[in-house]
Amino acid sequence: QVQLVESGGGLVLPGGSLRLSCAASGTIFSRNSMGWFRQPPGKQRELVAGITGDSSTNYADSVKGRFTISKDNAKNTLYLQMNSLKPEDTAVYYCLLVQNGMDYWGKGTLVTVSS
Repeated sequence: QVQLVESGGGLVLPGGSLRLSCAASGTIFSRNSMGWFRQPPGKQRELVAGITGDSSTNYADSVKGRFTISKDNAKNTLYLQMNSLKPEDTAVYYCLLVQNGMDYWGKGTLVTVSS
């Protein structure tokens, strides 16, 4: 059984920064893929950033140069460093882990960017 718990969301001013964390528990293999998705109010869920087992990363065009995804395999924790936040980054952010052909999702953490 794999469980994912996101944390680090909150209210931030435009231009500010936040770091999201996703703690994974259960049977976790180092060579899995993980990612961050977000769902803005009234919109569909979208990919923000992903990282593979060999630490290759990819980002949505809207966050390139502002967000950085990373993971600590020893702690089974995924991170998303978000800088230069914009109001359009407001969303519920979800963590995804893919291993052995299964998708595991966290329950999400809300990020609100507003003055």
